[in-house]
Amino acid sequence: MKGALSVRGLHKSYGGTPVLRGVDLDVAPGEVVCFLGPSGGGKSTLLRCVAHLEQPDAGLVAVDDEVVGYEPRAGRLVESSPKRLAMTRRRMGMVFQQFNLFAHLTALENVMLGPVTVLRRDREAVRERSMELLGRVGLAAHAGKRPAQLSGGQQQRVAIARALAMDPSVLLFDEPTSALDPELVGEVLGVMRDLAGQGMTMLVVTHEVGFAVEVGDTVVFLDGGVIEEQGPAKQVLRSPASERTAAFLAHVL
Repeated sequence: MKGALSVRGLHKSYGGTPVLRGVDLDVAPGEVVCFLGPSGGGKSTLLRCVAHLEQPDAGLVAVDDEVVGYEPRAGRLVESSPKRLAMTRRRMGMVFQQFNLFAHLTALENVMLGPVTVLRRDREAVRERSMELLGRVGLAAHAGKRPAQLSGGQQQRVAIARALAMDPSVLLFDEPTSALDPELVGEVLGVMRDLAGQGMTMLVVTHEVGFAVEVGDTVVFLDGGVIEEQGPAKQVLRSPASERTAAFLAHVL
């Protein structure tokens, strides 16, 4: 089902230190899931494992009912070929803390790059679609500018347009506003708010509790590599059941 995501038994360690310890998660199509928790709790690692940018030590991730990073062969799952992994991964658009735009390319060229080089789509059709996406994030007038000519908020909006250009089923946001000056946060959250309203499935690691209350369907509080609490956003954020969640919220609010 397009936009559905499932995580089962996800484990990940670095240097013998567990970062994820058996995470299970189901995300419905069109659902916005916001991940909160202390630094080092495993939030960013979870997103990177979901996108298979990091290979989990154990567990499986499926998007649109297709397992990410593995394929069936002779009755068992084996690691996907790079080509198959790339095609599966394109179902998920990733927006990072840092914008990761190519400095020598214009905003338009950054958005066009994936569909032209990876998906092999017609360049003129991609150009038209990319301009539509830049318009969608309020940057059509800046299509010809390079990243250095754009503010941080504008660069992050280009990064969102670039992710959308690959027609993903799910968007993954790893603290997309953490590198921005406070006055620029609102413009990025506004784009994300619009995407949520249009039914995009989104996983968002964030410290913006107000955004989670307003836009999130589900809040997952991750601490020590495990899900400490999970439930409807307003319920978890206003009346947390876990003392650990309550203590964290008292600190950040």
